[in-house]
Amino acid sequence: MSAAAIKGISDWLESLGLAEYARRFAENGIDVSVLRYLTDQDLEKIGVLLGHRRKMLAAIGELSGDAAQPSHEPAGRPEPKQDSAERRQVSVMFSDLVGSTALSARMDPEDLREVIERSAMRLILQVFSPPGVCGGLSHRHVIYTFCSL
Repeated sequence: MSAAAIKGISDWLESLGLAEYARRFAENGIDVSVLRYLTDQDLEKIGVLLGHRRKMLAAIGELSGDAAQPSHEPAGRPEPKQDSAERRQVSVMFSDLVGSTALSARMDPEDLREVIERSAMRLILQVFSPPGVCGGLSHRHVIYTFCSL
């Protein structure tokens, strides 16, 4: 690494009040031209303290014209697109058929399944109207999710 490159990175670190890292940057071949590619992990690998890493990443963001908060990604990379999914409120109901364990000992499994299915249907018809209802039925439990459409 050239003396000018070492001087450039040294001056930059000194302007941040972090001149003690100049030697580590030089030992790792880091000059001003590669600053924008540095990540939090890179700085950690060369022994930069957490608070100093944050300060450096913020300054790197300003150098590259990106005033956004520093992240774990290299500065200068475009941010990933936001998910455009819509959020909705959801209610979940979990019902247990009381006495189903004792009932299962006395009944044929297929007959028990029919009893559970009929109970679940009565529950759904009594409590909620069908629009917006998604459900699931397990061995002894009824699980339904209700959402506004």
